[in-house]
Amino acid sequence: MSQVAFIKTPLGIAKIVGDEEGISIISILSEGELSITIPNELQEAVSQLQDYFSEKRNDFSFKLNPKGTDFQQKVWQELLKIPFGKTISYLDLAKKLGDPKVIRAAASANGKNPLWIVVPCHRVIGTDGSLTGYAGGLWRKKWLLEHENPTNQQSLF
Repeated sequence: MSQVAFIKTPLGIAKIVGDEEGISIISILSEGELSITIPNELQEAVSQLQDYFSEKRNDFSFKLNPKGTDFQQKVWQELLKIPFGKTISYLDLAKKLGDPKVIRAAASANGKNPLWIVVPCHRVIGTDGSLTGYAGGLWRKKWLLEHENPTNQQSLF
């Protein structure tokens, strides 16, 4: 039976759903009640997410169990290969899947990613470097990318 927990993050309340088979959903909410206790099956995911936001972790090692079509699973597996602090374009993603013509389907699967942050769909950007499309809001995508790749330079303008 799936367990659910709600934790505070700098970007809102994260909802985490999973069971002994792994974590199936991590989503972001604008508001909600925080969990008083965290079910055993979710404790490792909660701990690793908190470490990520505290800049103590760059990757995740808890068991994942997202639900999706074969194609979506293939896209999500490809997203997991994008290194921390790096980005790729939607076109690059389609090419990595073996066919540049699947760019729209890949973008759609990217948008249906059920594992916020852990499967790093936020690391996919437009070919021109623009922050295009993000289910959690572009401000969150920008925050995540800056969190993962902080610049120590000050702006000249």
